[in-house]
Amino acid sequence: MKKTAILILIAMLFVAAGSTAALAKFPTKPIKVVVYTKPGGAGDVFTRKFTAIAEKYTDASFVVINKPGAGGVVAIKHILNSRADGYQLAFVTRSNIGKIVSTGGTIDVNELSWLAMMVSDPEAIITLKTSPINTWQQLVADAKAKDGKQIWVGPAAGGNDHIMAMKTWKTVGIKAKWVPYKSGGKAMAALMGGHGIAYVGKPQDVIGRPDLKVAVISSPNRIGGEFAVVPTFNELGVKGLDNEIMWRGFIIKKGVPQEAYDFYMVLFEKVNKDPKWREYIEKGGATPVLYKEDKFLSIVKADQKEFTETLKSLGAIK
Repeated sequence: MKKTAILILIAMLFVAAGSTAALAKFPTKPIKVVVYTKPGGAGDVFTRKFTAIAEKYTDASFVVINKPGAGGVVAIKHILNSRADGYQLAFVTRSNIGKIVSTGGTIDVNELSWLAMMVSDPEAIITLKTSPINTWQQLVADAKAKDGKQIWVGPAAGGNDHIMAMKTWKTVGIKAKWVPYKSGGKAMAALMGGHGIAYVGKPQDVIGRPDLKVAVISSPNRIGGEFAVVPTFNELGVKGLDNEIMWRGFIIKKGVPQEAYDFYMVLFEKVNKDPKWREYIEKGGATPVLYKEDKFLSIVKADQKEFTETLKSLGAIK
């Protein structure tokens, strides 16, 4: 009897040791990173940059999966429908929260682990350099003259950039029409083709596009680099639009194994400190940050509340 008990104990120890070893090896297969934009889109480029740098600090491999649709809702629902095993990560932005609100809020943000907000990116109004209307003052004057017929372009109706446009119009007291495109790239192409007067996006959107310029930026102070000459809303006499941002980060389905969660936390810290990563983010006029789950979720919920109130006040939702 005693011998049997000893054998059972030894077997249990082997099982426990085997389980611990298996968990400690996370990940044991490629990690899929879901992106809500098409290949070549801003989110796709960002995610591939992240995975390239992340692979410096781990033996894990990453596979970027593009699942565009409904301004990110399709990609987030894919995560919610996946197994909580740690192998399905997703790139998210503040625009996704605006889309969740504008489409009826069918996604519960509490069912997701908001692992890491990694970038704070100021919103910007972008114009075509060769257009006779390319400064903020010219933009406002033209909008008043056209009384609602001026066209602004951007991605995803109901997304962060669209909401930024509506807030801008209301604050300044002008009217304009929003024409959404399937991607930011297509919207900028439309702007360069003369199909709109302004594009709402981020300073980095003009990098590699010499025909475009940032007319005004939403920031308490001017940012550095090539954007040091760009005025802020406050400098131009517009109050209340000095802290509109687009954050970027990563989520996973809630309930993943602790070993997987710990793996990501360590990895995000290493990437955040990487000089090449920080250079990449700062070159685009943004700020590299690392806000982990509790703080990130609080930001998401605050955005959800703000978007709901803003869209209701603008009559976009009931």
